[in-house]
Amino acid sequence: MKLISKSAFPGRLSEAEVAELVASALPAASYRGKRVLLIVPDHTRTAPVGLMFQNIFAQIGDEAKELDVLVALGTHPAMSEEAICARLEISVAEHRGQFKKVRFFNHEWDNPTALKEVGTLTAAEVSELTGGLFSMEVPVEINKHVFNYDQIIIVGPVFPHEVVGFSGGNKYLFPGVGGPKILNFFHWLGAVVTNPMIIGSKWTPVRKVVDRAGALVKVDKLCFCMVVAPDKSLAGLFAGTPESAWDAASELSKQVHIIYKDKPFQTVLSNMPPMYDDLWVAGKGMYKLEPVVADGGELIIYAPHVREISVTHGKVIEEIGYHCRDYFLKQWDKFKHFPWGVLAHSTHVRGIGVMENGVEKCRVQVTLATGIPEALCQKINLGYRDPKTIRVEDFQNRESEGVLFVPKAGEMLYRLKDAPAWQAGS
Repeated sequence: MKLISKSAFPGRLSEAEVAELVASALPAASYRGKRVLLIVPDHTRTAPVGLMFQNIFAQIGDEAKELDVLVALGTHPAMSEEAICARLEISVAEHRGQFKKVRFFNHEWDNPTALKEVGTLTAAEVSELTGGLFSMEVPVEINKHVFNYDQIIIVGPVFPHEVVGFSGGNKYLFPGVGGPKILNFFHWLGAVVTNPMIIGSKWTPVRKVVDRAGALVKVDKLCFCMVVAPDKSLAGLFAGTPESAWDAASELSKQVHIIYKDKPFQTVLSNMPPMYDDLWVAGKGMYKLEPVVADGGELIIYAPHVREISVTHGKVIEEIGYHCRDYFLKQWDKFKHFPWGVLAHSTHVRGIGVMENGVEKCRVQVTLATGIPEALCQKINLGYRDPKTIRVEDFQNRESEGVLFVPKAGEMLYRLKDAPAWQAGS
């Protein structure tokens, strides 16, 4: 379909403008008797998903034979009915009443019976897409629910992202509702390129892999890409194919979500909001701030509410710890059998570093001020500070002294105006 868009930056879109765009993108008569699956993000993404869901339901809910919701969890934990309702900004009573026709499904990335293989990226394709970094076959699996419908409608925000460059579009298929083989591959691909070279860049090798995998899913696809301002309002809304909507939305995201600083900071305090409920997702406080931490500086992930490394992957992370990319590459035979997506997460949190003469030397210190005990922080190769000893006011208004406080870390990307060579800066 032709791209339909509305942008209000630096203002905000009204609810009436959102309803108008949804109506234009989804003519009700076209959905009579159709089976439609909405794919939405979980609670770890800031966006007015409820506004979009309710407008879509109002537009085609009566016409569609089926209108169901699949949560693009990636490898995050499953959500309860109550949690999905909260994501859609409706009550459980409303789900069982006004929206009773809408069934909820959680993605099951680790359940082989819930997946269907749709093809394989050949070694030659992978070499082409990755610029020769990898040459291997990669099977592509996706949640088989998507094949029970006439159309998929992807609804999700676009932000700078540590693995793919900018989130959104086909990323809600892979890894959103994809299988572990493709997921593990392209997460490690992103880690090999490194977070600072990927994040906030558009046509990354990972984006190319994700789009090629998306092309293997032979179901009609429509995508609503949202660009969400820091105050949670909608700065822009784009409807089209996953590729065209994402392409346009990521251009606006560049303007909305990247903050440039003149000089690096010796100390950065990343204050993580409650939606990041374990370190697996709270690690974004490092991903988005690493580019502005000075060599030898310290980044503190401040999240007193976080008490687990990862609900899903905690045991593996306890075994391997947090290390820079080269720590794993220089000992690849020892680590290649671990899930590559977990290795990637490890390197993203620990940041840039080198391995020289068997000794790991990381560029910055990463410290946890969370509910994770000190002994466990030491075991996983991260620093520890008792969150009770941190007074946020001690970090505020001190940028001239080399101290940066970020009150809601995790979505805004910070970069240097004159970026060093280890950052993409484009």
